[in-house]
Amino acid sequence: MASVRIREAKEGDCGDILRLILELAEFEKLSDQVKISEEALRADGFGDNPFYHCLVAEILPAPGKLLGPCVVGYGIYYFIYSTWKGRTIYLEDVYVMPEYRGQGIGSKIIKKVAEVALDKGCSQFRLAVLDWNQRAMDLYKALGAQDLTEAEGWHFFCFQGEATRKLAGK
Repeated sequence: MASVRIREAKEGDCGDILRLILELAEFEKLSDQVKISEEALRADGFGDNPFYHCLVAEILPAPGKLLGPCVVGYGIYYFIYSTWKGRTIYLEDVYVMPEYRGQGIGSKIIKKVAEVALDKGCSQFRLAVLDWNQRAMDLYKALGAQDLTEAEGWHFFCFQGEATRKLAGK
């Protein structure tokens, strides 16, 4: 197995991050919903007050190989606040290219986000998963996550586009 490194993304990684976001959207059968651009990723993640943080998983070349590292996965996270628990980290996406799954790369990304959560004083680490993605649910449970839909009955809602404008009276 090749050597894998999990590191903080750099601005120059935005092209690879977008490529992987598009792959994830295709995997989730939601490709038509992707509206993000490389420029938006750059502006929103690498300015003075970033809206998100990102980790990338790279396969490192074998010694003596001419190829450079290859980005094969990512995790995008940000900080939210729970009125009951305080500081919380939310993992928006975790994705590993299909040909690299089963090697522990996704787990390494998730564990790195957990380290960030503890370093920042977060009491919770939250994420969501589509109800048909049993492999991901099994992984999260194996890592110690609790399914809040099962345990507490939470449902997540979202206002988008016109609904947000109407709600804001604009």
